[in-house]
Amino acid sequence: MGFKARARANDSKAGDDRKKKDVKEGKDPCGVNGCDGWADSTMGGRSLSVSDAEDMWGKSVVVRKNRVRVCKSCYRSWKKTNKQDDYY
Repeated sequence: MGFKARARANDSKAGDDRKKKDVKEGKDPCGVNGCDGWADSTMGGRSLSVSDAEDMWGKSVVVRKNRVRVCKSCYRSWKKTNKQDDYY
């Protein structure tokens, strides 16, 4: 019995308490109006410049320190629309 097999055997004895993940509640809401996502970096949130965010969503963004905090899904939609094919 190797190291990994022993670790797996001890893991199953410990119970399922560690395997269940708690649902995280975010602190920073997404800066795009109408979006209910969280812009925390632990949840995949990013920040965009004000000009990039206004080009995508118009003037309806929340600005904090010259940046707009966006959730993961909003960032992905921004990234898809701004992808340049000639870059690759």
